[in-house]
Amino acid sequence: MTDTYKVDFFSVALPIMSNQHTIIVVDDNRSVLSAVSLLLRQHFASVVTISSPIRLEETVQREHPSCVLLDMNFSAGINNGNEGLYWLGRLKKRWPDLPVVLFTAYADIDVAIRGLKQGAADFIVKPWDNRRLIETLTEAAGCRQPSARRKHFDGMYWGDSPAMQQLRAVMEKVAPTDANILITGENGTGKEMLAREIHAMSARSTRPMVSIDMGAIAASLFESELFGHVKGAFTGASADRKGKMEEASGSSLFMDEIGNMPLTMQAKLLSVLQSRKVVPVGSNRPADIDIRLICATNRDPERMVTEGTFREDLLYRINTIHLEIPPLRERTDDILPLARRFADRFCERYGKEPMELSRSAEAALTTHPWYGNIRELHHAVEKAVIIADGKQLLAEHFSLTNRIAPPHAAATRPTTLEDMERQMIAEAIDKCQGNLTAVAARLGITRQTLYNKMKKFGL
Repeated sequence: MTDTYKVDFFSVALPIMSNQHTIIVVDDNRSVLSAVSLLLRQHFASVVTISSPIRLEETVQREHPSCVLLDMNFSAGINNGNEGLYWLGRLKKRWPDLPVVLFTAYADIDVAIRGLKQGAADFIVKPWDNRRLIETLTEAAGCRQPSARRKHFDGMYWGDSPAMQQLRAVMEKVAPTDANILITGENGTGKEMLAREIHAMSARSTRPMVSIDMGAIAASLFESELFGHVKGAFTGASADRKGKMEEASGSSLFMDEIGNMPLTMQAKLLSVLQSRKVVPVGSNRPADIDIRLICATNRDPERMVTEGTFREDLLYRINTIHLEIPPLRERTDDILPLARRFADRFCERYGKEPMELSRSAEAALTTHPWYGNIRELHHAVEKAVIIADGKQLLAEHFSLTNRIAPPHAAATRPTTLEDMERQMIAEAIDKCQGNLTAVAARLGITRQTLYNKMKKFGL
């Protein structure tokens, strides 16, 4: 039976925006398309609706939208949300800056959270709240500025631990300089956020920091991604394209997971850093670059040099200043303040009244080892806020049973093949920051096999 949706305009007391923004809504339920279109016409100059994603890319190419609202499921009998993730990936690959908001049923919230990791701007749960839908879409499309309360959470949380205060003091001294910086720390500790703090305090902050994840690039694409290419350099090179290093000229370049760079590319990177010139693939004309390099890795670079997997001369070049972020389990006093910040953020995002941590929740959070660090805490609080009703977050609202230790935690190393497989997949997801295409490529399996295993292991 087809669901029927109606719009109650009297419950939406938001100002009607006069703008030139276009939004594309993709959903196979025509009742949904009609209701959403009727509601959004008050806030967008153009609302384009399509019932199948097959023509989505063609429609984006033609309409140049400010935002896309994308349903998660389209095939009859299939409700795992993977179709939405697939089309999200297609859109982000072609238009990385296009905001995509996912439209999901309550049962698919875990999949939608994976979508956030893969670049979705936000998600909306069906049946939706009109005010929440309008606020989310107009903000994603740039029709209005984010609220001041949300901006409050944009910076790095330093806490009161001596290790973090010492890190902050060093960061504030070196950030205004052009010194190359190497940030180390476990997955999820906030290495990219620290890099953004450094850039924001530098003289280059008037231009956006450029980021590249070295762990998510196929070996064959390293040179093109970093140095760019000219038209005709290889099959598919239909136009000249600047690489990340030239794109970041005059600004900061953040190279995440630098430890995953192959030795051959390490030599080329060293040459570029020494000469301050890049030569795009297929060209013989060098281009001058002026970058401030910030690198990060969750590995031990000194050990990699000893093992012969990282060049010592390159390490010296990128490691003018070394900043180490301690794991969350070594600064337990920061767990509850962080959890409260995240709870406030997600209560606002999902249109809920502010929620307090109960004593049982506080006890559960402070005793959990947080091997996934701040990223794990962030996702745990988000799920808890979504699940909880009322004004308190209880211990049972947090999914804290799956404790995956990092490789160095010998006491909790996996003892069965299943445990080893689960940990390998979890670590790959963390290293690829939720990019499931990159995870599947790293593990040498298909995306569908990856989905099946993630479901099996509760990931």
